[in-house]
Amino acid sequence: MHILALDTATKTVSAALLEDERILAEGYADLDRHHATSVLPFVQSILDLAGVDVGKIDLLAGTGGPGSFTGLRIGAGTLKGLALATGKPIVPVSTLETLAVNAAGCGIPVCPLLDARKGQVYGGLYRFAGNGVPCSVIPDATINLSDLLEKIHESVLFLGEGAVVYGETIREGLGEKACFAPPPLNGIRASAVGWLALHHYREGRSADPLTFIPAYLRKSEAETSG
Repeated sequence: MHILALDTATKTVSAALLEDERILAEGYADLDRHHATSVLPFVQSILDLAGVDVGKIDLLAGTGGPGSFTGLRIGAGTLKGLALATGKPIVPVSTLETLAVNAAGCGIPVCPLLDARKGQVYGGLYRFAGNGVPCSVIPDATINLSDLLEKIHESVLFLGEGAVVYGETIREGLGEKACFAPPPLNGIRASAVGWLALHHYREGRSADPLTFIPAYLRKSEAETSG
């Protein structure tokens, strides 16, 4: 099964092509460019590198939130367009679950964090099953960082852009219980999106291309100011 996976949930963009659990090609960029102009050329370059035509894709996968409203909408729109053109199913996966995969095997719970601004984070807490798939302990939510830290009573590995932005606050709140992933593990990789999507698809999970919308976990600026 060929899986085309995308991530546009934050300021970075990533695309990957997998054959079942094997990564055929993957790209990742953090260039401060708008996803609307970069995602489709990025996808095409991955397909060209692997020598696979888009018509041979069996499954489409993408980060389904939380994250940037603009980034998530671009990713969802791209996936919908590809799904309608190819007739293939979409499997969205949690952005935070995907980020947690970077720390599989670390031996302690993992707290992936994205900066939600306004003093809040998108965060959750995960443990790992024997197959390496993250299992939610604290559900993904938009939450004040202080409230999230109050729920943590053991050593935890923090990772993601939110862990970088709020690292000092986390250290002050948890002391030696706070561990941090090295910088290369703070980015979201499309290969992890594809691997999780394959796992979920085998469990019977997918989204209708016509009705799929990301899980924003917060109202947009337009909605809150209207």
